[in-house]
Amino acid sequence: MTPRTGVVLLGFGEPEGDDPKGVEGFLERIFLANAGLESSVPGGVEARAKALARARAPGLMEVYRSIGGSPLMAQLAAKRQALEEALERRGHAIPVTVGTQFERPSIPDAIEWARENGIERLLALPTYPVCGPSTTLAALDEVAREVSARDDFAEVVAVSGWHRHAGFIELWANAIRAYVDATGIALSEGDTLLYFSAHGTPLKYLDRVPYDRYVSALCGSVAAKLGVGQHALGYQNHGNRPIPWVEPSNDDLLPTVEAARVVVVPISFIQEQSETLSELDDDVAGLARDHGIDFHRVPVPHDAPALVDVLADLVERALAPEAGEPLRNCSCSPGAWCTNGDVHGG
Repeated sequence: MTPRTGVVLLGFGEPEGDDPKGVEGFLERIFLANAGLESSVPGGVEARAKALARARAPGLMEVYRSIGGSPLMAQLAAKRQALEEALERRGHAIPVTVGTQFERPSIPDAIEWARENGIERLLALPTYPVCGPSTTLAALDEVAREVSARDDFAEVVAVSGWHRHAGFIELWANAIRAYVDATGIALSEGDTLLYFSAHGTPLKYLDRVPYDRYVSALCGSVAAKLGVGQHALGYQNHGNRPIPWVEPSNDDLLPTVEAARVVVVPISFIQEQSETLSELDDDVAGLARDHGIDFHRVPVPHDAPALVDVLADLVERALAPEAGEPLRNCSCSPGAWCTNGDVHGG
C-alpha cells in the first residue's frame, strides 16, 4: 500500500510588514540560529542575538516601509498552490504545505500539519536552489528534528541543492533573454556586462558546503546557455557580525567593472524580497549610478510556470528515483537527494 505522501516547501521567511515586535523577533531568531559564527559571546548567545536584533531592526523596518512590505511569503504561498496543482495534473494527489525557518508558518507548524493529516512519507523540498549550510541544510535538519520529536511519525525524503537542474538553468536564461529583449539591451555589446548577484554566506560555512563553487557553476551554466562569454559574480554580504564573508562583495566588485551598463541577475533567489527590492534595486543601483554605470535588474521569475515544473519534477524524481533519471545521493547532506551528487565542485 502506498504511504500517504505530503510535501513541505521550505523557505527562509520574512515579515510582510514593519511591525517592530515582529521584525525584531524575526531577526532575533536568525541571529540565535547562527550564534556559532562567533567563537566568544560575552553575556551568552541569547543576549547577543537580542542585541543584534535591536540594532538591526530599525533599518530593516525602514526597508520594509520603502518596498511596501515584503512579498516573499505571498509568493511562497502561491508556489505551494501551484505545485500542488501541477502534481495533480501529473496524476499525484499530494498535498503541499509551507514551512519557513524564521517566520510563520514555521517548520514546526508544517510538521504538525503533516502529523495531523496522517502523512506517512514527507518530502522536504527547500526553495533554495543552491545548497547552503544556514539555509538548505539547516532547514532539512530542522525537519528531521521535528519529525523525530513526534515519534518519527513519517519517513522523511529530503531534497538538497538543485541548481544543476537543466530546467532551472533554462528558466533563468529565458528570464534574462526576455528582459534584455524588452529593454533593447544587447548582451553581446562590449560595454554591457552580465552581472550575477547571489546571497552571501560567512566564510566559516564554506568549510561544510562549497556554496561559492555551486553559485559560480550556476552562473557559468546560465551564461553559457545565453552564449555570453564574460560575466561577473558579486555577493550580497551583511556586516551584522565582525566575521569574514565570501568575496567579492557587490560593494567591492561593482565599482571596478569596466562596463557602461550592467544587467544584474539575482541568481540565488526564487522570490522577490528585501534583498532584491531594496538591497539590489536601491543600494546596488545607487552604487552603480555613483560610478557612472547604467543599472538594469532582471526580475526574479517567481511565478513562471517553468519554475513550478522544476519543483514538480524534483518531487517526482525524489519520490520515485528508480523511474527515469534519478537524483543523486547528496554529498553535503547524507541521505538527501540532489542534482549535484558527489560533484563537490558544482
